[in-house]
Amino acid sequence: MQQNEIDIEALKKDKEFLANMEQLENEMRIQDSVAMGYKLLDVKLVLESDDEVINEIFTFIVNTSFDKLSDKLTAFELFDMTNEEDASVARAIYEYGIQRWSEHDMKSSKEIFLVLHHMINHKMLQDAMMIHASIIHSGNGFEEFIASFVDGEHVLNESSEFPFFITNFKNTHEELLEVFANDIAQLEIEIKKFAKKD
Repeated sequence: MQQNEIDIEALKKDKEFLANMEQLENEMRIQDSVAMGYKLLDVKLVLESDDEVINEIFTFIVNTSFDKLSDKLTAFELFDMTNEEDASVARAIYEYGIQRWSEHDMKSSKEIFLVLHHMINHKMLQDAMMIHASIIHSGNGFEEFIASFVDGEHVLNESSEFPFFITNFKNTHEELLEVFANDIAQLEIEIKKFAKKD
């Protein structure tokens, strides 16, 4: 533990390291890169940077991600989860949805998970996002979601292809999609009504 603290303090004074971080931040902004934003955020968290610095990067990540989501919707494109930038954008939107859910904003979080369900080109993640949305639709808060449905030993599976998405549940995806079939049917009706408004 002491060695780690010494290393962190050394990094804070390492001119080459700090120059690399400044270059990463500049490239992040020039390229509007969410993937670079997460890399920078990870380093800043390790360095225990000021909350203001952390919040500024997080705000960049969220705002840029929703801008890119808007671009995808306009172009009728999906998120390619084999592409680092697309996967990072989807992650940011997902994490924002989780934040809204944990703050009891059921409507916004449900809509975010439904958007991801339709925008991600990966079947397992599509199903997981529909499970999230259907659990919200059935009236469950985030605490109930974690306590009653999520596999507590593997909430975020670091060995998973997508470690920042909750995809491990106490039941299989197929079983949960069957359990919430009525909620999913109602959600599909809501989506069609929303699409007609556009």
